Amino acid sequence: MKKISETIVFFGSGPVAARSLELLAEDFTIEAVITKPKPTHHKGDYPVLPVAEKYNLQTHTAGSKLALSELFAQTSFRSRIGLVIDYGVIIQPDVIDSFPLGILNSHFSLLPQWRGADPLSFAILSGQEQTGVSLMRIDEKMDEGPLLAQATYDIPDKMTTPALTDALIELSHYTLHEIIPLYLNGEIEAIPQEIGSVASEPVISYSRKLQKSDGIIDWRKPAEMLEREIRAYIDWPKSRSTVAGKDVIITDADVISSSGEPGDINIIDKQLIVYCGSGALRINKLKPSGKKEMAAQAFLAGHDIA
Repeated sequence: MKKISETIVFFGSGPVAARSLELLAEDFTIEAVITKPKPTHHKGDYPVLPVAEKYNLQTHTAGSKLALSELFAQTSFRSRIGLVIDYGVIIQPDVIDSFPLGILNSHFSLLPQWRGADPLSFAILSGQEQTGVSLMRIDEKMDEGPLLAQATYDIPDKMTTPALTDALIELSHYTLHEIIPLYLNGEIEAIPQEIGSVASEPVISYSRKLQKSDGIIDWRKPAEMLEREIRAYIDWPKSRSTVAGKDVIITDADVISSSGEPGDINIIDKQLIVYCGSGALRINKLKPSGKKEMAAQAFLAGHDIA
């Protein structure tokens, strides 16, 4: 890819931002990086900071919308656009308006589907077959800004949230590299989401931040739903239950056609089966508390399950 000479200001803080910045630094001229400050209690590297240091990028920290506004009141940037990915701070209109062409956001869904904090997990939880990346110009409303472009991605069977994240980071970067030069040259304009979305069902939906309690498995749910939860929650909050009196995290399972009392366990041909509200799950891998992930057969060999 040819490096883009016109500068941008990058806003981002989390792991997705760090990987995105690493790709962007190879192809874009980044005037400055704006990220959250490292918390005093945080041990080790804070995602974006070492990437910015690696590429010798000018870095500013702002951990709140007020701190961000104060930074822009005191600092001048020459870039015509900003780009925000995985920042986690509300950007107020005064900051947006400081850029002649506004601030762009690469959001990992086909907007208006899954506005909000965690579109990737909810794409898997919903069982949809396609998601993608939306490049929009932000405004004061959450994920409601007009679209510059969308790129679709077909979700493979058994895909987990981390794998989907990696795929969409790459798709996002490709889209940014193709679309930002066109936008800077005035060759494309942003259009409202309701007419610009390429989603097969462009209905408005909202994701939210997951909580630790989401990971507690409710065996009364259908097996299909629980299998999706296991894949969506594999990084956090993790799908947790008790098997043979042991606290475990279930990391891989398949849906099978079988019926029984939800939560009851059966061993069939040395396979660990747990019945659900409808159907059942064959547990392939799990992680007992304090131990490494193991195959279900290895777990069964060491535990007496009546």
